[in-house]
Amino acid sequence: MDVHAFQGLDLSSVDEVCHALEAAAEAGLNAACRRGPIDWVEGPGRLIATGDIHDNPLHLSRIIEAAGLDGDPAQTPESERSHVTLHELIHGEHLMGGVDFSYRALTRVAALKRAFPEHVHVLLANHELAQIVGSGIVKDGVRVVEAFNDGVERVFGDDAARVHEAIEVFVRSMPLALRCETPRGVIQCSHSVPSPAMMGRFDASVLDRDLAEDDYRPLTGSAHMMVWGRHYDAESLEDLVERWGVTMFILGHEKVPEGARFVEPCAVVLNSDHGNGVYLPIDLANPPEPRDAPRSAKRLSEPVSS
Repeated sequence: MDVHAFQGLDLSSVDEVCHALEAAAEAGLNAACRRGPIDWVEGPGRLIATGDIHDNPLHLSRIIEAAGLDGDPAQTPESERSHVTLHELIHGEHLMGGVDFSYRALTRVAALKRAFPEHVHVLLANHELAQIVGSGIVKDGVRVVEAFNDGVERVFGDDAARVHEAIEVFVRSMPLALRCETPRGVIQCSHSVPSPAMMGRFDASVLDRDLAEDDYRPLTGSAHMMVWGRHYDAESLEDLVERWGVTMFILGHEKVPEGARFVEPCAVVLNSDHGNGVYLPIDLANPPEPRDAPRSAKRLSEPVSS
């Protein structure tokens, strides 16, 4: 499915790719919904929450369609637009000769962010962060950062450094979370939250202040911990509930074979990349209880109109 924001975008043009990435960063940082390192919206309205995408073009298109953002921004009424979270966009499993071209997914989403800056919320995730800081990630035997770099260099040659710089600008503009104020409390979407072992070193004020370079630093930075946490338990989640005033977390990062899973006491974990991947539509005027939310998840293997 063609998406209006992507139409005419030449993904082999260094000028167009860099402009899309840099313009998206500017649009995100200057959006009315941006408050420091997070995006912030209030109901009423509709949220399309997602998990990891990992360069799945069909699922990405269906998510955008479900959010009502697949048309001309100038002709898409506000009432038809949902808020949508997108994260973990790069490093897919379908390589070409061992090379990863998922910079294209990142650039398409950048174009979408520029077109709908108040509705598209591109959350920082561990793979995007790893890509700009050079952290090693091995996935299914593939060194994904290196494979991504090879893709950029294969397409852009001597201009690859310019594209990498634009990617870093876009990634550094990504919010750590989307906070949704609803009549039933705060829904917070982020790629992850710190694991229990990280909580003693984690600075929970990271959502309330401007990010510093140290926040992105592997293992010790609080932004890094926000996107790398796994195996959180009730105690660590309750600690964050108390600190942040959150009623429900919607997270990705962990493998969920069934697509959506409830984690006590108030977290929903989603996957959007694999065959059972889902998106979760939420009425921000009447959100579900966290325990009930996974039952509302929609399969991305099925057309949105079905």
